[in-house]
Amino acid sequence: MEITKETIISDILDINGDAAEVFMEYGMHCLGCACARGETIEEACAVHDINPDELVEALKKKLA
Repeated sequence: MEITKETIISDILDINGDAAEVFMEYGMHCLGCACARGETIEEACAVHDINPDELVEALKKKLA
């Protein structure tokens, strides 16, 4: 799976639960909320004031 800013958060978590560690490090502690089931990385980053490109790179590094 290629991870991009348009990737749905729950899709990443369904494929590899280790991604949760990265989201938590970036302050995204609400991974179980209903919004996370349908939000893209970019949408969630906008809410949490996080650079989506940095998060995508961190996820790719963790899951490589």
